[in-house]
Amino acid sequence: MPPIICNTAREAVALIQSGETLWTHSMGATPKLLLDALAEHALTRQDLTLLQLHTECAESLSDPRLKGHLRHRCFFGGLPTRLLLQQGDADYVPIFLSEVPKLFRSGEQPIDTAIVQVSPPDKHGICSLGISVEATLAACQVAGKIIAHINPCMPRTHGDGFIHYDKFAAVFEQSMPLPQHPLAASDETSLAIGRHVAKLVRDGDCLQMGIGAIPDAVLSCLSDHKDLGVHTELFSDGVLNLVEQGVINNSRKKVHPGKLVTGFALGSQRLYDYVDDNPSVVFMDIEQVNDTSIIRKNPNVMAINSALQVDISGQICADSLGTRIYSGVGGQMDFIRGAGLSEGGRSVIALPSTAAGGKVSRIASVLSPGAGVVTTRAHVHYIVTEYGAANLRGKSLRERARALIDIAHPDFREQLCKETFDMWGLRV
Repeated sequence: MPPIICNTAREAVALIQSGETLWTHSMGATPKLLLDALAEHALTRQDLTLLQLHTECAESLSDPRLKGHLRHRCFFGGLPTRLLLQQGDADYVPIFLSEVPKLFRSGEQPIDTAIVQVSPPDKHGICSLGISVEATLAACQVAGKIIAHINPCMPRTHGDGFIHYDKFAAVFEQSMPLPQHPLAASDETSLAIGRHVAKLVRDGDCLQMGIGAIPDAVLSCLSDHKDLGVHTELFSDGVLNLVEQGVINNSRKKVHPGKLVTGFALGSQRLYDYVDDNPSVVFMDIEQVNDTSIIRKNPNVMAINSALQVDISGQICADSLGTRIYSGVGGQMDFIRGAGLSEGGRSVIALPSTAAGGKVSRIASVLSPGAGVVTTRAHVHYIVTEYGAANLRGKSLRERARALIDIAHPDFREQLCKETFDMWGLRV
């Protein structure tokens, strides 16, 4: 049965009834027009639940008037939901990113309606989920109905993200530019971290990294490397620069050799133009991209991630500031474990040594009360700050403490030594 063709976004979301559980397309494919319409429509409904990863430009759904009408259920917190999560007005679900599609496909998390943004259908009637496949493919496979914003600006990407036009219950078409994240401006601290991480990267490594000032700085320091590959949940313009320089060619990968594998992309229009109809870039279901058993098949996996806080035993907090939820578990452990099992694989947690304008050390004697341990001290490998790299693999607690204090900000080293003895009984 063909979809209902709607003249407005509000008309498209009118199919949503009270009590439904919804999924929204995420990242750069966040269907802003449909979600803005949902913010209005929800006021006429009760007890809607909106499942999501990180969303872009969806602040309309944070309107306090929606309380009782719509509640966010977040697998990853972002700017539109962070305050709601911290106030207890939204729900956070700690889960590995690789497990989210499994949650849907197993039926543990039912979905009534998936809300997506797609490319126009091709001559075969097939649309593309474009720059963000992540868990949305799985959501579409199990949802009772799918409401789609067809956007001619959405790139048609290769890989898993294809969906037939006839699968939609309602469609609304309008051209609208996608949200862009240009390369982050590199500050002195990020560049110093980038240089230290780059020294740990070897020719032929298969990279996973995130987005932001530190990953961009790391990538900018890799111009002299050769034959790098990419198998990552996310990539941005820093990767594209190295592809154009011939540094990234994916030639030594065992899984999808010659192809850049990702779950979603977020960057500039130049990046979106690059992935459009490009068979050398494969957008895959995040259950596959982040599957440890698949990641480990590539040799020399180099996983580069970040954190909010690290304690002197090597525990990594990456999703909260104490008990205040900041982001999510995401794919950090998927890739750190996958890299650890990969032949020649390594992993890095890269972070500035301080926060709050230099007033707080991110390397702490103990984590803040309630801080979420995303990566355990048994999984951690390298920790990098602007002051150097600490290799914690196979090291004792005392050796870890010494190595981490050496890369902490000099202003906090004496205090950390004292606290390490007082709290842990370790002389460093």
